[in-house]
Amino acid sequence: MKKTAIQLINTPLFFLAILIFSSLLMLTTGCSPGHPDLFSISYPASLSDSPINGRMILLISNDDSTEPRFQISNGPETQLIFGIDVLDFKAGDQALFNADVPGYPLKSLSDIPAGEYTVQAVLYKYETYNRSDGETLLLPPMDKGEGIQWNRTPGNLISKPQKINFDPNKNNTISIQLEEEIPPIPEPEDSKYIKHIKMKSDLLSEFWGRDVYLGAHILLPEGFDEHPEARYPLAVFHGHYPHDFGGFRTTPPDTTEPCVYSARFDVDCYNRVVQQEAYDFYQKWTSEDFPRMLIIEIQHPIPFFDDSYAVNSVNTGPYGDAITYELIPYIEQQFRGIGEGWARFLYGGSTGGWIALANQVFYPDEYNGCFAACPDPIDFRAYTLLNLFEDENAYYVKSHWKKAEIPRSRTTEGYVTTTLRDVQQKEQVIGTKGRSCGQRDVWLTVFGPKGEDGYPKHAWDKETGEIDKEVVQYMIENYDLRYIMERDWATLGPKLQGKINIYMGDMDNSYLNNATKLMEDFLEKTTDPYYDGEVDFGDGFGHCWNGDHDNPNHLTRLRYNWMYVPKMLKRMEESAPAGADLTSWRY
Repeated sequence: MKKTAIQLINTPLFFLAILIFSSLLMLTTGCSPGHPDLFSISYPASLSDSPINGRMILLISNDDSTEPRFQISNGPETQLIFGIDVLDFKAGDQALFNADVPGYPLKSLSDIPAGEYTVQAVLYKYETYNRSDGETLLLPPMDKGEGIQWNRTPGNLISKPQKINFDPNKNNTISIQLEEEIPPIPEPEDSKYIKHIKMKSDLLSEFWGRDVYLGAHILLPEGFDEHPEARYPLAVFHGHYPHDFGGFRTTPPDTTEPCVYSARFDVDCYNRVVQQEAYDFYQKWTSEDFPRMLIIEIQHPIPFFDDSYAVNSVNTGPYGDAITYELIPYIEQQFRGIGEGWARFLYGGSTGGWIALANQVFYPDEYNGCFAACPDPIDFRAYTLLNLFEDENAYYVKSHWKKAEIPRSRTTEGYVTTTLRDVQQKEQVIGTKGRSCGQRDVWLTVFGPKGEDGYPKHAWDKETGEIDKEVVQYMIENYDLRYIMERDWATLGPKLQGKINIYMGDMDNSYLNNATKLMEDFLEKTTDPYYDGEVDFGDGFGHCWNGDHDNPNHLTRLRYNWMYVPKMLKRMEESAPAGADLTSWRY
């Protein structure tokens, strides 16, 4: 019997045909039902003749001041970013972006108002790591001179910024082609005072299953070549990745350069202020009464961030041991350091402040004092505004009915500029599995355990903020500096006495002052022995105040390399062992 059209539509064969046709259509166009592809990104064979693993990142901006890839931030001035993982991505393949692709600060491309925008794409390449712990991971490459920055990494593929008219409600796909590779970054050159070294670390190479190098910039004292008999104390300046030694300039400021305004400090011609401070330091450094010493800045980036936090970690490797027992002795041997713990000091701000204190705590005999300015959380009862000992959610204040978000950053006047959920959303868009190379991710990566998949197991769910108490307990036991010091004070206290110095603005922009206050409360209660150091707060100062009550922060942040020297000298004179060399370097 002949079937009618309605009867044909109702047969299973008809629905199967429709399903097959729809599937073929999706394979041909890349579209998905109800969510048309709004952007398509590809690259030509001339850029790569082999498949690429990585993160495809789409930038959209209504600001023409610079390339969109440089306009993503935690603050209110940020532009838009969207990202997807790509595996075995070949020339001619298309990475398709529709409304389901995660974004920041808008969650979906469909939320963007129709209008004119500048767009750009970046393919952040991953490499395969076959680690000695048996894990095979896809991660960003080891540093190539940029300090692990997805928007600057040499070898990453980028498109040129292009103007578009975009309307998410129109069913048309905008094509973007990656056109160039970010070029290599030249190595810094040696000078009379500044030398650069790289050293293969056996410890790190074994862990990562490939050759891993640590780098350092060494500032030599005046008269180094003329006094071959001298042996020098060592000051280690910790901080974020330094491409070269900063804050040292042998010539006066260049007044022919255009003035650059600093919005952060509301200071005009701040570029000349920076140059003047660097030149002033050079004049101090070479003056007759300045003590002769070595100052070093270390390059120790990891595939997760621009530095390793200089501690041993199950996720990143034995960086603490590699720096303390391999790199520093190597530098002291090459540049005539005294090579003993009483003649080594640590200092730095922010991340560098945390590292300085952590290295002093974890290697108490190897260093004779730390000067930690505005350190990252040193007491996890105040992990910025989280109490990891008690809180159940990282994103929202505990409440039966309200959903108030926990702030992440503020101005020194107290205005909130972003929330923790916002920052975590941004980092999750840049890279999943802790691969954003962002600061919130790296804390959890360095401080946390390894997950079942080999990637870092983070302390909270990235979508909901729900905190994993097991992971938190691991973090506390291994990296909460106040907890560790209090737990182990009977053995640590005698080794740390007189060595702990911490400085913090009481309006720190990341609320880090709360953890420092808790640390101070503990330290002031120590009696056996008393810690005999210094914890100081700057009234009304933000991040990163470092102990100078008389000058504004935009100046004091440029004076790290000399402001703690008198305290180092005093400490050495009081604590050097009998027969120690206190003279050969005092010429």
